Amino acid sequence: MKLGVTANPRKPAALELARRLVAQVGSRAEVVISDEAKEVAPELPHQSLEAMRPDVIVAIGGDGTFLYTLGQTQVPLLPINAGTVGVLAEVAARRPQEFEASVERLLAGFYHIEERMKLASEVDHTPLPDATNDVVVHAAHVGRMARFEVSVDGEPAGRVRADGVIVASATGSTAYSLSSFGPIVDPGLDALVLTSIAPFRADARAIVLEPLRTVRLRALDADRGSVVIVDGQREVPMPPGGALTIYRSPRRARIVRFGASFFYRLRGKGILPWTEEPTEGSAGDADLPPPA
Repeated sequence: MKLGVTANPRKPAALELARRLVAQVGSRAEVVISDEAKEVAPELPHQSLEAMRPDVIVAIGGDGTFLYTLGQTQVPLLPINAGTVGVLAEVAARRPQEFEASVERLLAGFYHIEERMKLASEVDHTPLPDATNDVVVHAAHVGRMARFEVSVDGEPAGRVRADGVIVASATGSTAYSLSSFGPIVDPGLDALVLTSIAPFRADARAIVLEPLRTVRLRALDADRGSVVIVDGQREVPMPPGGALTIYRSPRRARIVRFGASFFYRLRGKGILPWTEEPTEGSAGDADLPPPA
């Protein structure tokens, strides 16, 4: 087996966990380190994420690390949370036994690949990188609203005055969209979630569309520019009167899973809309390992 390893270079805990992983794997697999994390093991080969061709890439950090990695490669990703929120994470590094057991299961091939929808987008016909979570158009000036026209499949659907508009995948429904009162969507679904950011109308609602729709957001203020943000990572200016088009990408995010459910991964993160207190007769231990 060939493993790629990457970690958030700005998080010492993530780098230390990557060193522990490399030591545990030993000579049982060929290991290559990403350029971003080459200090983890300077003696091992390192490559850019784009050039890596391992069977699996292990990414250690938070959701930003996972999204960045998914944006650079189509290789299946095992996301390991190094102490941040980590909604995408399959493994919590704060549980050492779970961390070590997951490495062993990975080496033994006891895992499956979960595929999730990505978003493709373009600004005035210039393609942008795929997004796993969301594509956002935002007023260029902080504290100033903008007006956007929303079209679906080429037909104008309405206008919104807001700080911006989020178009999220089901995966991204628990990210920026959620903080703007968007719905939680099971990531097993392919869907487009449209959510306004701080809309002028307090009763503005999010909309969930089926995945074959094409959404176009056009800036209506001729004297104001906007900025497009892909997965919170890449910012692209959009000129006054410019248009952003978003649709389902032909490429998929591929994530290594051992069996933990979507709801298990959200536990303890304050995201679910109901109490997480144990029911009578349950184990009542949020740190129990996920089901096999």
